[in-house]
Amino acid sequence: MIHIAICEDEKKVLEELRNKVNDFLEKDKIIAKVEVYSQSRMLLYDIQEGKHFDLILSDIEMPGIDGMRLAENIKKYLSEVLIIFITSHLKYAIDAFELSIFRYVPKDSIAARLQVALGDAVKIINLQKDEFYVIETLSRLEKIPYKNIVYIQRQGKNSIFYLTDNTSTKIRKSLSQLYGEFNQEDFAYIDRGTIVNLAHILTIVEGNVRMTNGECLYSSQTRIEEIKNKMNTFWRKNL
Repeated sequence: MIHIAICEDEKKVLEELRNKVNDFLEKDKIIAKVEVYSQSRMLLYDIQEGKHFDLILSDIEMPGIDGMRLAENIKKYLSEVLIIFITSHLKYAIDAFELSIFRYVPKDSIAARLQVALGDAVKIINLQKDEFYVIETLSRLEKIPYKNIVYIQRQGKNSIFYLTDNTSTKIRKSLSQLYGEFNQEDFAYIDRGTIVNLAHILTIVEGNVRMTNGECLYSSQTRIEEIKNKMNTFWRKNL
């Protein structure tokens, strides 16, 4: 079951969001529990008390704790939660990327863009639930779920894992060694020095690969078509 929270101080918008989320879940036969909050402080309080959510839809402009501060605090307790911001102001989009916000939906485009954002979020939540990579050395044992890996880059003789909580960890292995150990349907090279998790790609435009953590990586020309083909196969597999 997927746990979803909706936080919006305007009653009319809150009801609209709840109805659209429920319509989406019913249409795609997704089992989920949806909880609504008209006050951001109550959502934060519940999370601080141990309540878990996989996905949060939140307005940015709210009295008390605004959406930006709310997201910053939520990430301290739920580092892997996906957050979709609903707002009237485009100026917040840049800040949203800095906070590793999953998606940004303008209020005047809810009907057109919310369904797509929800669909992409559910795919990521459902992907790779039980798959993980284990880093094991004489002094260290670390288990990293696939879904937490955004991308991996070569650094000398090491490979650096960049994770969804904005931390990184390294292992003394080559990228080719790691790639051979991964499920290759879920990961792909975008150039000789970078492997990305396909679940975390948002867009590919003219060689620029936008990731869910807000970073934009460069793909070599020789890899572009291969990446697009893998993405098409990946999304068809997870529809």
